[in-house]
Amino acid sequence: MAGQVWEVPGGSWGFLVAGGGGKTWYARERTMIFCFLSRTVQLASASSLLGRLLCSASTNKPVLTLFTKKPCPLCDEAKEALEPYKRRFILQEVDITLPENSAWYHKYKYDIPVFHLNGRFLMKHQVDIQKFEDQLTKLEMHNDGNH
Repeated sequence: MAGQVWEVPGGSWGFLVAGGGGKTWYARERTMIFCFLSRTVQLASASSLLGRLLCSASTNKPVLTLFTKKPCPLCDEAKEALEPYKRRFILQEVDITLPENSAWYHKYKYDIPVFHLNGRFLMKHQVDIQKFEDQLTKLEMHNDGNH
């Protein structure tokens, strides 16, 4: 719906400018994104994080965002724990120490690893496999029901 505002992982905000006829325009920091909602073609000329989030719609895979920094042994352990599930989601890592991610740094500097699933907080400090699997399965069932 035109006029809808949403938070983009990375702390940026987007604004839905216009929609209709299977096409949606998003404005974000002087960047326009054209997205065919038919799930066939997408042009994402914004940050790679936003681009990957939008492109995940074409694969129908949920996006698991890992807020991390280097080094982060707990993050490495968390990624290992998620390895058996890697074909069921798209992993997006956000380095909270980068200047463009300062909002995430202030929010999560004492909590990494932190995970969001499709833009919503899921877990922090360590992987809760049961919670992750439950939420992932819910999203997959929801996505399968929308086809």
